[in-house]
Amino acid sequence: MKISQNSQKRPARRRHGGEAGFTLVEILVVITIIGLIMALVGPRVLNYLSESKAKAAKIQIESFASALDLYYLDLGRYPNSNEGLAALTRSNNAPGWNGPYLRGGVVPNDPWGHGYLYRSPGDRAPYEIISLGSDGQEGGSGTAADITSATR
Repeated sequence: MKISQNSQKRPARRRHGGEAGFTLVEILVVITIIGLIMALVGPRVLNYLSESKAKAAKIQIESFASALDLYYLDLGRYPNSNEGLAALTRSNNAPGWNGPYLRGGVVPNDPWGHGYLYRSPGDRAPYEIISLGSDGQEGGSGTAADITSATR
């Protein structure tokens, strides 16, 4: 039996008119689409981040309030402004002190890295705990607003 040359399979030849890959226009279109998506999604993500820091500050303030209540039960008074929140972590040799009242024995900073302000007596309560917010200064509005124990 004779095999003809025409019946043998030959690899198909491809004609390459150009190089394989993406054109500059295609890449620019994709980058533009990604930029538009980020412009829509980015502000929402940043808003959630600032809201979560404010919530974390409120939770820390509530934790301080619980520790201050325990301090009050043991000593019959709240720490004064001079003693500050540090009174929850170290003894002032007062009879009845049963601390430290904060886990870890240190007063943490607020989520923005600033120390909390403590005033006793407060304007509307026996004490007031204040986080200065993102700007680190008293007052402010929006995301820079202070977070206080009076609003809990």
